[in-house]
Amino acid sequence: MGRERFIGTWKLISFELRRPDHEVTYPIGENPMGVIMYDEHGNMSGQIMRRHRPAFASGDHLQGEASEIRAAFEGYMAYCGRYEVNDEDESVSHILECCLFPNWIGTSQKRFFEFSKKRLLLKTPPMLLGGGENIVHALWERIA
Repeated sequence: MGRERFIGTWKLISFELRRPDHEVTYPIGENPMGVIMYDEHGNMSGQIMRRHRPAFASGDHLQGEASEIRAAFEGYMAYCGRYEVNDEDESVSHILECCLFPNWIGTSQKRFFEFSKKRLLLKTPPMLLGGGENIVHALWERIA
């Protein structure tokens, strides 16, 4: 199968954190926006954001107040790079060249995948988020 199933543009449907106790939280809100794209050459790009993030009062993205910068950062995630598909364990690895979160630059972020009709569910291995261990569930729908 390989890459063929991934190639295209996908719109974010939901983004959840699931804790070991089965509690579900929505770190970017219950109605987030986002897109992830995979091309036939092994390149990928993904972005997600909280809807209705507050605008900076100054109108200058280099002159935001600390609280404005924090809200903007915490309400947005973006990265791009290459991807590799492992059909044996049903995972895709995003090999990051750029990332809003600097700690992930140069890393490989593994996601387990499930396809269902026009939808793609990506799940992380357990990871530290929000001060505790969580598994991210990001549900995408193909738009192109």
